[in-house]
Amino acid sequence: MNLEFFTEAFQDERLLWFLNRGTGVILLVLMTVSVGLGVLSTVRASSVFWPRFVTQQLHRNVSLLSVALLIAHAALAVVDEYVNIRWWDAFVPFLGEYQPLWLGLGTVATDLVIITVLTGLSRTRFRSRTWRTIHLTSYLGWGAGLVHGFGIGTDSREPWSVAISIVCVGVVAGAIAVRLSTLGQERQLERRGAAERPRRSRR
Repeated sequence: MNLEFFTEAFQDERLLWFLNRGTGVILLVLMTVSVGLGVLSTVRASSVFWPRFVTQQLHRNVSLLSVALLIAHAALAVVDEYVNIRWWDAFVPFLGEYQPLWLGLGTVATDLVIITVLTGLSRTRFRSRTWRTIHLTSYLGWGAGLVHGFGIGTDSREPWSVAISIVCVGVVAGAIAVRLSTLGQERQLERRGAAERPRRSRR
């Protein structure tokens, strides 16, 4: 293998398509894992076998990996000359010449993911409520990315692709269900604690 081999390989439109589509599918999986871990990291309960900080650390690492792959995915879409996607289409939504709706949703997902990760890395500079509000946009970014892939992907209707999308939706829905169930328990514990405080103070 030499430089000429790799040059010819990257000039092959099929290779760019495979790389672009492949990074898109892997990116959806990583974003799903990131969102799922992000939801579960807000659960206050922890286990000796799986401490809470492990979930939080995995969430951060997977999020950073998702951003790296997201940049690669957007760059491949721009480099591939089969369709006309300009570099600013990766940041400014719904202005592209090629399938502006589906491409724009991918751009929205890109912008929201980048904003979420950057604010996550600088969490101490934001108020807790502001940071949480911004961080919640990651759900919108994940949803926009899911719809983007289904709408613009040439093989998105293939059984394997549909199966991946269904599993991703199930993972996020399952994580949200777990969080909602624990949220109810946490509120009950807080109410019990608030009710017991006056009794302790009287003693």
